[in-house]
Amino acid sequence: MASRLHPSGRAPALLGRGLPAFARQVGALVVLLVVTVTLLFFTLRLTGDPAVVIAGEFATPEALADIRQRYQLDQPLIVQYLTFLEQSVRLNLGSSLATGQSALGMVLARLPATLTLTVAGSAANLAIAVPAGLWIGSRAAKVDGRLAALVAFVFQGLPGYVVALVLIEVATVRLGLLPSIGGDGGLLSLILPSLAIASFLAPKLTRIIAARVREELESDYATLARAHGAGRIAVLIRHAWPNALLGATALFGVQLAGLINGIVITESIFAWPGVGKLLLDSIIVLDFPVVQAVVIVTTLLVFLVNSMTDYGLDRIDPRT
Repeated sequence: MASRLHPSGRAPALLGRGLPAFARQVGALVVLLVVTVTLLFFTLRLTGDPAVVIAGEFATPEALADIRQRYQLDQPLIVQYLTFLEQSVRLNLGSSLATGQSALGMVLARLPATLTLTVAGSAANLAIAVPAGLWIGSRAAKVDGRLAALVAFVFQGLPGYVVALVLIEVATVRLGLLPSIGGDGGLLSLILPSLAIASFLAPKLTRIIAARVREELESDYATLARAHGAGRIAVLIRHAWPNALLGATALFGVQLAGLINGIVITESIFAWPGVGKLLLDSIIVLDFPVVQAVVIVTTLLVFLVNSMTDYGLDRIDPRT
C-alpha cells in the first residue's frame, strides 16, 4: 500500500513533527541543565578543597576533618553528585560555604542588579549601533562611510575591559563627572558600565546593520523605488531600514544571551553588586554551592532569551 504523503508531496518528518514546540523546548532545557550541572559539579571539585579555604591554611587536620564532615565533603564524589541532583530537583541548591545563607537566595538577591545592567547595556548597544549602522550602510561608497566602517572594525577587536578602564580614568578620575563604583549613584552609576558593555557589542552589530542596509539599497525594489521618484532618505527609512533590522535581530538576541553569561568582567571592574561579581567572589573562595546556583540560574536565563529570540524571529518573518 502506498505511503501517505504530506500535502506538499513529501513524507512527513518522523522526528519532532508530532511534538508540540513547547515540549521540545522543555526537553532541550532539561538536557542542557543536566549536562551543564554535571560538568560543572565535577570540574569544580578539581579546583581545590574548600575546607582549606574556610579553615585557613594553618588549620589542624582535626579542624579540616570537622569542616568536611559538616558540609558533607567527606562523602564519596558520586554520593555528593547524586545528593546534589536530588536537591536541585527540589530547587534546594544548598547553602553557601562562606556565609551559610541559601545559595539560590543569594543569587536571586543579586539578579535584579545584573538584569538592570544588562538592559541598560543592551539599550546603549542599540542606541549606538542602529543609527551608526544605518548611516554607514547608506554611505558605503563615500569616504566618510568607509572611515566610519574602519573605526567600527577597529573597535570590534578592542577588549571591553580596556574601554572600561579608559572610561573610569577619564570620566571619574580626571573629570570627576560620573561614579564608577557600585550602584549607589542611581542612574548615573549605570552610564559608565553601560558604555563599556556597548563598546564591545555595538561594533559588530553596527557592521551587520551596515552590511544589510547596503544590500537592501542595492536591491531591485530599492532601484525601482528610486526610479519612481523616491528620495534616498525615503528608500532608506521605508524599505531598507526594516529589512536590515530584521536581519540584525538574531545577532542582537545572541548578544543579549551572551551578555547575561559574560557580564562578570564588567561587574568586577565597576564593583557592580550583581550575579557576575558574586560568581567571581565565590570562585575565589571555592564556594561550590553559590557557583553552581549562579550557573544554573544564568543557564535558565540564557535559554529563555534564546527561545524568545527564536519566537520573535518566527513571528516577524515566518520564513525563518
